[in-house]
Amino acid sequence: MQELKNTFKLIERISTLVRSEERKKYAAIGLQPIHIQVLDYLSRCNWCSDTPAAVAEYLGLTKGTVSQTIQVLERKGYLERSNDTEDGRVVHLALSKSGTRLLDELAALDVFAQAENALAIKKYATLGDALNSMLRTLQITNNARTFGVCDTCVNFNEVDSHYQCDLAQVPLSRSDTEKICREHRPADIADD
Repeated sequence: MQELKNTFKLIERISTLVRSEERKKYAAIGLQPIHIQVLDYLSRCNWCSDTPAAVAEYLGLTKGTVSQTIQVLERKGYLERSNDTEDGRVVHLALSKSGTRLLDELAALDVFAQAENALAIKKYATLGDALNSMLRTLQITNNARTFGVCDTCVNFNEVDSHYQCDLAQVPLSRSDTEKICREHRPADIADD
């Protein structure tokens, strides 16, 4: 059961890190993650699924949120709308050339792909090992703090059968060593 909890926490941390990096990347171009999610969906859907209602249903959003998002994307020139030739009340959405170009540029910068490539060349005994490696690659790629636990830190030391943090020069209890730390530096990169 503990291994399952640890796996879930790794997935959660990877997701948080990826979303954080996406928000930074999108903010730099004046967009929010929802804007890119809509563009991505529309780049992959067929003609009967390219309506505002389908976007709302697919992403689990309200029609109002989708309507506002579509307006932003249209104003920025990333999206075009057209009326259905059979039923003029039905609106179809499509990426403009700028929208397609934007998605292509963002895909080229995908940090997750770098971590996935690093995983592909190694064999792992457990899902947890693979996720730990992926998380570490994402953290290195994005220069993110690791927030790891003490016994995996370069500053963790055992002195006279007691634990100690060499960075803060303080003793650690067993429960201290099981909590995440902002000052964590992975022992496997101590030479950096």
